[in-house]
Amino acid sequence: MIVISDTTPILSLLKAGRLDLLQKLYESVIIPEAVYNELTINPLFIDEKEKIAECPFLRVEKAKNLKSVRILRDVTGLNAGESEALIIYDEKQADLLLIDEHKGRSVAKKMSVEYIGTLGIFMLAYDKKILSAEEIEQCLNILLNKNIRLSRRLCNKVLCYIGSDKTV
Repeated sequence: MIVISDTTPILSLLKAGRLDLLQKLYESVIIPEAVYNELTINPLFIDEKEKIAECPFLRVEKAKNLKSVRILRDVTGLNAGESEALIIYDEKQADLLLIDEHKGRSVAKKMSVEYIGTLGIFMLAYDKKILSAEEIEQCLNILLNKNIRLSRRLCNKVLCYIGSDKTV
């Protein structure tokens, strides 16, 4: 299975202490060079830099068709990471894109890209018995407390899915 990731799912899983889910679910994940740079050069993510740089199951790749990346950025307004992720998905004929941002997901849908976000990853891990309901509740609380932008409506759907009577 070829899986490509944008920045936010990686960052969210790191903040929740569950980046390991990517390896458990997909073995390896390709991240575009722009995503890698955002996670390792951006001073906002200084705490994450070392973990990303040393992560054995994240493979950094550069999009081959940079003209397509530029056109996609110009036409859609997506950032470099999202645009590279979509182009690499197409170039590699990937199976799945990890992406959270609404605008990026909207473009992915128009391009017939299979995608899942952080909350979907939690649900998949729950289905595969990698995470318990309690662990998902903890992850959601951590992310919300660290001001990771998550739809409370979607968080509550996840909580309902796992049988929790809690809401956020």
